[in-house]
Amino acid sequence: MKKVYLETYGCQMNVSDSERVATSLVSKGYEITTDENSADIILLNTCSVREKAEQKLYTRVGRLRASHVKKPMIGVMGCVAQLEGETLFKKINGVDFVVGTRAVGRLSDAIQNVLEHGRGYSDLGEREFDYDWSVSDAQLHSPYVAFIPIIEGCNKFCTYCIVPFSRGRERSLPASDIIRNVLQLRRRGIKEIHLIGQNVNSYRPMTESGLEGFEGRTPFSRLLRAVAATGMERIKFNTSFPRDFHADIVDAIDEHENLCNWVHLPVQSGSDDVLRRMKRLHTIERYFNIIDKVKSSPRDVSLTTDIIVGFPGETEDDFLKTVEMVEYCKFDSSYIFKYSPRPGTPAYEMSDNVNAGEKTRRFRHLEEVQRRIQNENLQRYLGRTLDVLAEKPAAKSDGDLTGHSTCHRVVNFPGEKVLLGETVKVAITEIKSNSLYGEVVAAA
Repeated sequence: MKKVYLETYGCQMNVSDSERVATSLVSKGYEITTDENSADIILLNTCSVREKAEQKLYTRVGRLRASHVKKPMIGVMGCVAQLEGETLFKKINGVDFVVGTRAVGRLSDAIQNVLEHGRGYSDLGEREFDYDWSVSDAQLHSPYVAFIPIIEGCNKFCTYCIVPFSRGRERSLPASDIIRNVLQLRRRGIKEIHLIGQNVNSYRPMTESGLEGFEGRTPFSRLLRAVAATGMERIKFNTSFPRDFHADIVDAIDEHENLCNWVHLPVQSGSDDVLRRMKRLHTIERYFNIIDKVKSSPRDVSLTTDIIVGFPGETEDDFLKTVEMVEYCKFDSSYIFKYSPRPGTPAYEMSDNVNAGEKTRRFRHLEEVQRRIQNENLQRYLGRTLDVLAEKPAAKSDGDLTGHSTCHRVVNFPGEKVLLGETVKVAITEIKSNSLYGEVVAAA
């Protein structure tokens, strides 16, 4: 029995792919190990979104080759594999095979090919039509929380983004398969699911099978209602695309308590000029209308976002519009990034005329504004009682457990391990910089 060590970088879709790869390999007789030194095969599931992804991969492979007395087979999968393909064999000494984002279902074939014929195998083909999306209990990243892909790829082609090239065009999974998966996970004891995709609310299945009888302006809002009807305790979704975000999504959240009160809606900039250069396909006025709808919900929906500063051509006035936008929206948290060019994207050809020092200044300014708003927002939880899923022991405090509220806040609290997997009511007694702390008052 050969041992496989799997290392995953990047988004929830990569985590989801790794779970399925591990499940498939175990079913074919491989053993998944958490000890890289004992592994016969090391798989690196890569992400191309962050800066210098290829260089980091080169460094990681070099260290693996240098540190292991037993020379393992090394395979590269994920977005870097899809984008770079067979060129990785020339660029990085020590890679035995390359498997693209849509070929992960054939990973065992890649391993077998290397065993029989030696290094140099690549598979960048399309995903099988009947690909098995199931994940065994042992390979789930959490015994209580599961990711369910509902749409792959992206058709939006934002000028800074490599995802349409690494993940391909949008392909929505059949609603009936998604609902069946939710029901199976519920029977297996999963308490919370995340419907995931690059743009979940762009969901457009080939047929309406599974959505019959559910109202909604879009297939995604009907899917939300159908998944809510399964009785799954908690349902979250990530990430949403502003152009495809309709008010009916908020209506569905208002109607179904198990649709959690959290929306992640990347805005990227507060300037219409920058949004046009980014090809984001929404205006800031349109975005504000969505925010107004979200904030009108009686459920106190938590709102998070992504923002890029220093995009090519961003003036000081553009940046100040982004600051004004953040002040208006009052996000509960923001992931703020300094723009960095990605080869292969349209923005790579633009003049990157905002220097590194200015990008850093804008980043720090916006981060300071967001931190103040976040701290103000957190105060509203003091004295309130939240429903929290106890997910694991807290990393920094013995005797504490940690989990997420329905509004996706990290909450820590004293508790015995017997509470793991239970949803408990936690009275919030203290506000931390990025989390909440409280005491269990009852089972939810």
